[in-house]
Amino acid sequence: MEQEATLLKNLKSVVIYTLLFLFPLFFLPFTQEFFATGKMYLLFFGALLLLVLATGEFLLTKKIVWEKKPLDNAALLFFGASVLSTLLSTPNKIQALLNPSLGVVFLFSCLILYFFASREKNKDLRSTLVYVAAIITSLVTVFYFFNPLKNVTLPTSFQFMKNQYFSLQGNLLETVIFLGFAAVLAFVHVFSKNAKPGRASALPLVSFVLSVIATGGIIFSFVKVKDLLILPPFNLSWYAAVETLKQPLTALFGVGVDNYSAMFTKVKDAGYNASNLWQIGSFNTSRSTLLHIFTEMGLLGLLSFALLLYQLVKQGVAAKKHHENKYALLPVVYIILAAAFMPPSITLLFLVFSLVIESDAHGAEDNAFTLDTGKILPLYAGIVVIMLAFIGISGYAVGRSYAAEIYFKQSVDGFAGNNVKTVYDNMRQAVMINPYIERFRTNFSQTNLLIANNVASKATPATEGEKKPELSEADRQTISQAIQAAIEEGKATVTLNPQKAVNWENLASIYRNIINVAQGADSWTVSAYQRAIILDPQNPTYRVSLGGVMFTFKNYDEAVKLFEQAVAIKPDWANSYYNLAWASFQKADYQRAAAAMQNTVTLLDPKKDEADYKRATADLEEFKKKLPKEEEATKEATPKSTKLSVPTPPAQSLEPKIKLPKEASPEAK
Repeated sequence: MEQEATLLKNLKSVVIYTLLFLFPLFFLPFTQEFFATGKMYLLFFGALLLLVLATGEFLLTKKIVWEKKPLDNAALLFFGASVLSTLLSTPNKIQALLNPSLGVVFLFSCLILYFFASREKNKDLRSTLVYVAAIITSLVTVFYFFNPLKNVTLPTSFQFMKNQYFSLQGNLLETVIFLGFAAVLAFVHVFSKNAKPGRASALPLVSFVLSVIATGGIIFSFVKVKDLLILPPFNLSWYAAVETLKQPLTALFGVGVDNYSAMFTKVKDAGYNASNLWQIGSFNTSRSTLLHIFTEMGLLGLLSFALLLYQLVKQGVAAKKHHENKYALLPVVYIILAAAFMPPSITLLFLVFSLVIESDAHGAEDNAFTLDTGKILPLYAGIVVIMLAFIGISGYAVGRSYAAEIYFKQSVDGFAGNNVKTVYDNMRQAVMINPYIERFRTNFSQTNLLIANNVASKATPATEGEKKPELSEADRQTISQAIQAAIEEGKATVTLNPQKAVNWENLASIYRNIINVAQGADSWTVSAYQRAIILDPQNPTYRVSLGGVMFTFKNYDEAVKLFEQAVAIKPDWANSYYNLAWASFQKADYQRAAAAMQNTVTLLDPKKDEADYKRATADLEEFKKKLPKEEEATKEATPKSTKLSVPTPPAQSLEPKIKLPKEASPEAK
């Protein structure tokens, strides 16, 4: 029995070191997002395997051995802050659990790995694995820097390998963070007085050199390629954090894990709309990990994370004295700076826990606690049952969520092959397995809408003079069912998180597309857009979209008001002036129409926006002539390019319109 227990203990060590080595390098192309998603599930199932082995060891020895470490309480407190934020503040709790940075599943996995790995004695092996992973990452990064696969023919499923900016960490910023950490760690090792010369000391040196070279190449790419690195503004990240202090609940527990984007839309200002980022409606992360934790997890989360960093500094000071290495604190300083100035990511949070694992308890002995349950059979049996139940239930639940991700990826792949059945069946399966993921339900709503539009297009004549074909009763039934499914999915997304403007915008776009097909869709469209505007008041596109709806209703007074608001919010956006010009023209306010069209022409670049510029210039000349024919004006307004667009109703229409149940309205629950 003792031999079996030793075997299980050795297996635990193998799993621990495998996870530490694989995590920075691991990705799988089986989900829509290859990297963070794959790393999170790898870590979770690895942590679950550690619990299985620990349970097996307990079954054999009937003993619980616990070594108290100085950072245990801080790590537990930070995990607890994530749990409380999710339970008390997050609207969509299941999606928050699966968030790959501050989500409970990921932090729980890190916590389990920490508890097991920090009790391992082979510290040199842990460092060696970091160096090897950094060397592999550096070589891959340098290889792709020269874009060697540009002209290579690869299978469809491997097309992502042709990307010049491919990274094992998911993106180049996370690669820089990881390589920077590895370089600092290697630097400390190389200049340590206790470092032994030979092959062992050569490894960190090679890791340091390659990490610096690869990092330099990435920074060169950031400078050379515009928009390769897009980060949220620091000032808005600060405003979002401060905004949480206005209410006691959000001050203590934040706005909730996975809910940062809802706060970002509230604090956007005119300065943001004046920047090149304005078309990005919202960011899911803050510019700073510290500010992100503050915003999503409140003061409790920030203080617990600060306590964790403080304990790391404390252990670093002790290590500096113990090893007589004046650079011993550098890895901790690096992590603090990265947390202060870099967005949160699965790589950065993993590095924090990796450093926690590496920290030693200098100046204090570990407090070992042993509980022998051999003579207390009910306690022994109870612990075994609880552990097995937890492992089984959590493994099943998280396994289902991973299966849903795989089905969703297969559905996305179906779009490339124009296979509507594959798209629909796999997306439906993903929603059925995990109905709490907003992007699943948003995409499924649009898929159902696409099906409805395809069937309804049968009733659209091919030429202007052609007689409109009649739809069969079966076709009308299919359209009705697809529309109701689209609305149901759109409303489900809103229900999952009603604080996100993008969810309301998706629902509004569904209603807008069926205005000429379903009764009541006109008023529902307006209602949904209004909710989106309330949640994201600085977004000009929502006002232009709602103004376009009013334009198609021939409610030109309301359309003009909304277009004017869009102009006030984003005064350098040509399309808002263009729509204002045509709405004013329809009101016979030719002076305002001409002025707005003149602004449109002024804002357009004659070279970059040649087609739009010619269109707007021609319209301006016509406005000056005060064209009396409304239908001619509307005909001339249809642009051939993408930047300028006048509101037009959906192409598909049905008579009589499909009558939907009251439950289809946005207000109905």
